[in-house]
Amino acid sequence: MTHPLITAEQRAQLLAAGAARAAGQNIDALPAVRLFTPDAHATWLLAALDPVDGDTAWGLIDLGIGMPALGTVKLSDLAGIVGPQQRPVLRDVYFHPARPLSEYVRLAQRDGSIPD
Repeated sequence: MTHPLITAEQRAQLLAAGAARAAGQNIDALPAVRLFTPDAHATWLLAALDPVDGDTAWGLIDLGIGMPALGTVKLSDLAGIVGPQQRPVLRDVYFHPARPLSEYVRLAQRDGSIPD
């Protein structure tokens, strides 16, 4: 059974953080969702969603090459990605953020990948 990339609750949380960022607030939000490729070692830890287009997400992106960084990605693009074994991007249904995004960034840059 496939799950949508983000739930309605996660979308609301991401949009609220996105609106705060768009208003110029310097927020350090908890990531709302962790997306990953089960067969390609890529992970997206998303903390905000553009309130204008509702598709451009912002967060910590780890493409599995040892260089995680903050950036943006379109959810619509992620929905079309498949890994080498044709497995789609999935939402980690067990993810519960343990720290603000800045701490995930610090640990990921130190370790070369997003910590679980």
